[in-house]
Amino acid sequence: MSRARPGTAGATRTCPHCKTTILQSASRCPSCRHYLRFDTPSPAPGEEPAHTTTNALQVEGTIRHPAEGGAWEYSVVLVVRDGDGKEVNRQVVGVGAMFPGDERSFSLAVEITPTSDQRRPGRRRLGH
Repeated sequence: MSRARPGTAGATRTCPHCKTTILQSASRCPSCRHYLRFDTPSPAPGEEPAHTTTNALQVEGTIRHPAEGGAWEYSVVLVVRDGDGKEVNRQVVGVGAMFPGDERSFSLAVEITPTSDQRRPGRRRLGH
């Protein structure tokens, strides 16, 4: 969990469904996709929704194992770094094996949700 106080940008909590660490402001878990809150007010006509989530980064790729040769093992490692290049978080998000003729597709999305919080807390570790 983050050290940010509840209600501040970057504050986290645990999803009650899948136990993943998520943003406290999330109304839907990005991992299990269950809805968590239904109290988000509708915007006035012509007004932007308060929590418009956009994909700031989307990367997709496919790996195909050739029809010959031994199995390939893989580890999907996600690393987050700050502006100075310092590692903030590292997680193995999946492992497995591919056998001749197998194919795997991978997708990474970074979702951004603007907030009105202008406070800048001290340096902290995000995620777990």
